Amino acid sequence: MAEFDDQGRPVPPKGSAASAGPENARPAPGAPSGGAGPVSASFDLNHPTIISLLYLSSFVLFITGIVGLVLAYVWRSEDHAGWETSHYTYHIRTFWIGLLGIAISAVLMILLVGFLLMLAVAVWVIVRSVLALVNAQKKEPMPNPETWLV
Repeated sequence: MAEFDDQGRPVPPKGSAASAGPENARPAPGAPSGGAGPVSASFDLNHPTIISLLYLSSFVLFITGIVGLVLAYVWRSEDHAGWETSHYTYHIRTFWIGLLGIAISAVLMILLVGFLLMLAVAVWVIVRSVLALVNAQKKEPMPNPETWLV
């Protein structure tokens, strides 16, 4: 005799493959999920992405910012895709302008203004690194790599 749930739908027998209802079913890899299109879980670890990640990790491991700068200079001189050139310029300028901002902030800490300026420089570096990371994942050039702004 068939069993029915509280909404009148037939309940499959226990132990059958159909007992995992659609609410428990997982979509196949690459299958559309909720009508939003294919799921893309790939993360491209290209050179500009590596530099962005090194800059972001420099807030915990300070030396990684310098490693990122060295890699930006080395990789800029190599053959690479056209979109990467603007990223290297952007990353190099981010490092040097950020270092200048930190130096000015350190001097201004005597006046207590430096603490706020140091925070602003940190946010500025994070925002620039995240923007570069996003554009590197899309493999698009940086819109204005020589800007002092974001």
